[in-house]
Amino acid sequence: MTKEPQITDSHCHLDFPDFEGQLGAVVARAADAGVTRMVTICTRLRNEPAVRAIAEAHAPVFYAAGTHPMSAAEEPMTSVDELVQLSQHPKFVGIGETGLDYHYTSESAKLQKQSLRIHIKAAQATGLPLIIHARAADDDMARILTEEFRNAPYSCVMHCFSSSTALARAALDLGFYLSMSGIAAFPKSMELREIFASASVDRILVETDAPYLAPPPHRGKRNEPAYTAFTARVGAELFGMDYADFAAQTQTNFERLFSKAADYKAAA
Repeated sequence: MTKEPQITDSHCHLDFPDFEGQLGAVVARAADAGVTRMVTICTRLRNEPAVRAIAEAHAPVFYAAGTHPMSAAEEPMTSVDELVQLSQHPKFVGIGETGLDYHYTSESAKLQKQSLRIHIKAAQATGLPLIIHARAADDDMARILTEEFRNAPYSCVMHCFSSSTALARAALDLGFYLSMSGIAAFPKSMELREIFASASVDRILVETDAPYLAPPPHRGKRNEPAYTAFTARVGAELFGMDYADFAAQTQTNFERLFSKAADYKAAA
């Protein structure tokens, strides 16, 4: 058993080809680094069976599923009923990732917004947290999240947060969470670190978004869940906390938001 403080990689993509045939070793390296739990994210619902199988095969792995905004024009539009049905699996712990991305796919903005609202309604129906991808769409994102929250409350994490102070504030005002990825550890991300530092530490999660966005000293290489520890150490410095204390706080935060994962652990 690792002696490193335990943390959770709250967002990774273990079904991507980068990890093919290597998952056993990847999960073992994560455990050695103190990353004893991870949530792998399905971004196209046609791939849900494969992502589910990964969670079923590896005890520390949970999963979530949705339609990524950059795929909204390519995939069949999901329904609330479909997402609710998928959520019945005991290791299915979140709705998404969903959201808005106008940087690469602004031409599908209308479809993205339609898909986002469907995912929000599924989060409201299931009580599971919504997992949001936001890029170059801050105004629409803040407006839709707020409108839907006023209709019916739900919980949410702004995954791999790298947007504006205004969107961070809108999310935090709704009681949502901000997740630190390797971007927050990049030397030039001082403004982003200031946004995180302005938040309450009880609203912070850590993640890799693996295989993307590896933090230093692995920047530019394939990311993997073990590297969550490098980002978490930056987070500890940012909040002026001992690493063990910061790790424990992010664990508490994760289990508060992803309560189904916490309950599964308790029942195991």
